[in-house]
Amino acid sequence: MTTGDGLRVLHLVTAREIFFDQQIETLEKKGVDCTVCVVPGAEQIDGDMGSRRGVKEYLQFWPRVRRELRRGEYDLIHANYGLTAPYAVTQFRLPVVLTLWGSDVVGFDGLVTKACAWRADAVTVRSQEMRELLGYGNAYIIPSGVDLDRFRPIDRDEARKRVGWDQEGTHVLFPYSPDYERKNYPLAQRVVERVELELDEEITLQTISGVSHAEVVYYINAADAMLLTSEHEGSPNTVKEALACNVPVVSTDVGDVRERLDGVEPSGVGDTREQLVEVLCTVLRSGKRSNGREVVCEVSWDQIGDQIINIYQTV
Repeated sequence: MTTGDGLRVLHLVTAREIFFDQQIETLEKKGVDCTVCVVPGAEQIDGDMGSRRGVKEYLQFWPRVRRELRRGEYDLIHANYGLTAPYAVTQFRLPVVLTLWGSDVVGFDGLVTKACAWRADAVTVRSQEMRELLGYGNAYIIPSGVDLDRFRPIDRDEARKRVGWDQEGTHVLFPYSPDYERKNYPLAQRVVERVELELDEEITLQTISGVSHAEVVYYINAADAMLLTSEHEGSPNTVKEALACNVPVVSTDVGDVRERLDGVEPSGVGDTREQLVEVLCTVLRSGKRSNGREVVCEVSWDQIGDQIINIYQTV
């Protein structure tokens, strides 16, 4: 196991997403002293990496970062999400690690990211797709990890009782709120409607919103399959969490999903609605759980933490 004893790291972040907090917890367990500095207004954001905040909040972040740099004796700065990069690369005393999450390599956020990435001492992305979109061939590919202790197979009947779903029938889980635009819930609806016709059975498309992360494991295990229809992703944790529960996954070809599902049966990726329908039909006809847990072990948080600390030591 790699240890980060003695390393003091200042983390800049737009919002405290669950996977970010898991990353911090992992690093601290391995001996890294982590201080987190968050863009103002994060508590008002629900699942949007902080990009809904305006110029005011990001201007307020500038003196906050500078005060922290004067107050603490840090070995390096770890900027998490591209919009935090300007605050890291405009100081010239400490090395900078920049971690990108997915949507920060496209659109306006992508412009900010690309303007700053070349100034960082190391850049990490979630997938090869992200590295190509960024146009930075030296970026490390490090997916976010999965908590294998929390996400584990649970008896489906027990899980359905816990979340209040009907014990009978077929349940497909869309693991986000229907209002989360980038996740493309309307496509999930169209896919499930077609699958109902193909299989001549009623299918309930379930969603998650306002549920604690500790309860998500029960929703995943209650499902016959998970369906992702996102327009773009980095390394979606929901996929890895489903794999850790041995629940089949059907997804659009985004981020590192194809790589994560390599060797997982039954599961699959579709480039079009028709392909998603075909894969989901195959998964539901099989009626089986997947072998995902044995495949996803390679991206446990313990291993991901070691990779991050190795980068810290390199820079």
